[in-house]
Amino acid sequence: MNLTTKIEDWADSHHPKWIDFVRIALGLFILYKGILFISNTDALISMAESMEITFFNMALAHYVAFAHLAGGILIAMGLLTRFATLVQLPILFFAVFFVNIQQGFLSVSNNLEFEISLVVFILLIVFLIYDSGKFSVDHWMKKHPNE
Repeated sequence: MNLTTKIEDWADSHHPKWIDFVRIALGLFILYKGILFISNTDALISMAESMEITFFNMALAHYVAFAHLAGGILIAMGLLTRFATLVQLPILFFAVFFVNIQQGFLSVSNNLEFEISLVVFILLIVFLIYDSGKFSVDHWMKKHPNE
C-alpha cells in the first residue's frame, strides 16, 4: 500500500461530518473571490499596465479568475475536490507569501487580507488531505457507480 492510499484510508476513517460544511463554505468563498476578481477589471488592467510583461500578467489573471470560479464550485459541490484544491494552492501560496505578507500580520491597512488568505491556504491543505467527505458528489458517485 502506497502513501497516498494510506492517507486516503486515514482521512476517510477520521473525517468528521461538520468539516463538510467548512468545505462548502470554503468553496463558496473562493467562488465569491473569483467573482470579485472578475468584477474589478479596472484594478486588473492597471495591475497589468504597471508590470512590464503584460501578456503574462493577463494570462495569469485569467488563470486565477477561472481557477477561482471553477474551483470554488467544485470544492463546494465536493466534486474532484483534491484536483480543485491542487489548482488553488499555487494561487493562495503566491497570495500569502508574496502579495499579502508585505502588508504585515494583522495590519489595519489591508483589511485582514493576509489572514484570510492564510486561513484559506491552510484549509485547502486540509481538504487536500481529507478530500470531500460524506456530503459530496464524489461520495455519492462512489456509492452509486451505475447511475
